[in-house]
Amino acid sequence: MAQDINGDDRQITLIDDQGNEEIYEILFTFHSDDYDKSYILLYPAAADDEDEIEVLAFSYDADSAGDVTSSDLHEIEADDEWNMVQGVLNTFLDDDRLSGE
Repeated sequence: MAQDINGDDRQITLIDDQGNEEIYEILFTFHSDDYDKSYILLYPAAADDEDEIEVLAFSYDADSAGDVTSSDLHEIEADDEWNMVQGVLNTFLDDDRLSGE
């Protein structure tokens, strides 16, 4: 199932090693010029506001229409790349204008 990450559909389904499907909401996407990659940050759709939320991050390759499927997601393996993504996430979380506070 394709997901248009730039459109109204802000969810993507991931399948774990045991074949279980879980729906994730797209927190945000961004492009890094340093790594020449696009990144997507996801959190479980079933997460409660009071739960500690685990955010997943992947690099991705969208098709020409901007659609992304779970097979287009790539794990981030380099430590420096993870640190960059963590920094972007921390900036996002610390920005009061984005968190609604």
